[in-house]
Amino acid sequence: MATEVKVPVLGESITEATVGEWLKKPGDAVAVDEPIASLETDKVAVEVPSPVAGVMGEQVVKPGDTVQVGALIAIIEEGGAAAAAPKAAAPEPARAEAAAPAPKVEAPAAAPANDDHIMTLSPAVRRLVLEHGLDPSAIKGTGRDGRLTKEDVLAAAEGHKAETPAAAPAAATVLAPVGARKEERVRMTRLRQTIAKRLKDAQDTAAILTTFNDVDMTAVMEARAKYKDLFEKKHGVRLGFMGFFVKAAVMALKDMPAVNASIEGEEIVYHDYVDISVAVSAPNGLVVPVIRDAQDMSVATVEKTIGDFGKRAKDGTLKMEEMKGGTFTISNGGVFGSLLSTPIINPPQSAVLGLHRIDERPVVVNGEIVIRPMMYLALSYDHRLIDGREAVTFLVALKNAIEDPTRLLIDL
Repeated sequence: MATEVKVPVLGESITEATVGEWLKKPGDAVAVDEPIASLETDKVAVEVPSPVAGVMGEQVVKPGDTVQVGALIAIIEEGGAAAAAPKAAAPEPARAEAAAPAPKVEAPAAAPANDDHIMTLSPAVRRLVLEHGLDPSAIKGTGRDGRLTKEDVLAAAEGHKAETPAAAPAAATVLAPVGARKEERVRMTRLRQTIAKRLKDAQDTAAILTTFNDVDMTAVMEARAKYKDLFEKKHGVRLGFMGFFVKAAVMALKDMPAVNASIEGEEIVYHDYVDISVAVSAPNGLVVPVIRDAQDMSVATVEKTIGDFGKRAKDGTLKMEEMKGGTFTISNGGVFGSLLSTPIINPPQSAVLGLHRIDERPVVVNGEIVIRPMMYLALSYDHRLIDGREAVTFLVALKNAIEDPTRLLIDL
């Protein structure tokens, strides 16, 4: 009995996907709920499980094909056993004459070297012939059927050097280098296509401007060093920097609600909640899950949420609804070593905060030059909605909260 495997429901408003790869080959045994294929949607990769136990049958679609929700993609044959892998073909018996060295075959009468003759040689031999400027038709081949070997060419090159007088060599034709110059063409994943389209649409639609500031990380680093062990023991998660930045962003967004707003048609939509999108790394690129109601979360809850997002992004188990919405984005390029960047907003949001690596730099404090761990901050925003004054004020409020974390406790 055969069972049809169809594209499952992928989420609200998602009607199609791209076949990423087949995880099982025809003839392979499959168990109930074992993944047999992966599909790529606009957001994440989704695995398609087998509805029954049996044997992988016909694969109706190929990797790269676009399929609709509910479309037939494969057949599972129930009750059978996996087909045995075909036996490897027995090696061809060695020819008797191979036991003895092949006799040298005189090459035909010398003829002018030409490209056609060179192209019949193996790549390694052809490269040596070109490097030494030799005529392959004038070299005796000791390989099978009189073919030239690398040793033949090298021997001919040595003989050519011995015969050539020490006089200045005649001008030789300059040949293009011959080597392994490979190109590979890989179809863009649906996720990468969607990222590209959304980023370009953002540039075409919004009036994007970026403003910068820097922040002294001394206070946060000292607090983290002092409390990280107790924090992890109590909450079961490591104390990172993102918890501080999310809480500081929430406080700054309350002061500058336009940075947390969005444009819909000719209206500005202000939100009384803060849903922060955080960019996390996944195998197929960055994904941006959303921390809902960040204004109600503690630092510990933020760190737990981000840690869970990161783990499930690598596993490919993030859900569609977890990446929808968001009123503001934080992207931490510092984890990859970025010094400074101009991030692009994530529509319909109007602003994105870029974090960068921490470097020790000389700064002036109370009239003295001191070394402090500094980080550059970048806020890209839609100038149609957010003025420069609001953008700068937001960054200053964020900077003040990070440099004096006590402000986070008293909302100052």
